[in-house]
Amino acid sequence: MRQSVMFTLLSLSAGLVETGSFVVLDLTSLPYGWAHGISVTLSVLWNFTLNRRYTFKSANNVPIAMLKVALFYVFFIPITAYLGQMASSAGINDFVIKAVTMLLNFVGEFLWWKFVVFYGSENTNSLAKKK
Repeated sequence: MRQSVMFTLLSLSAGLVETGSFVVLDLTSLPYGWAHGISVTLSVLWNFTLNRRYTFKSANNVPIAMLKVALFYVFFIPITAYLGQMASSAGINDFVIKAVTMLLNFVGEFLWWKFVVFYGSENTNSLAKKK
């Protein structure tokens, strides 16, 4: 329970990074798919850094953990960019599309990170050892 609350709180800051960068990119002539991909990438880097340290308290190998994270996004970003572009072309507001994809990302990311990325390495960093 503590992890899900901590993940939610830290993910809210990542949501601000994603939303803020998406708003700025939406002001350009970039298509939805590109703006979505860039904003998700910035958000993931932010969220990974915070949640690795504070939520999962993991001391695992960063490059390996990032490869596992990338595996999730190799599928998530193209699928949601494609479907989002289709929805945008159909006249659905880009910010409605973005909100739905952010919610899907939040749930999928927590489950993937908990049971794949940080599985077996939780509570191994210096913060966890202080307790």
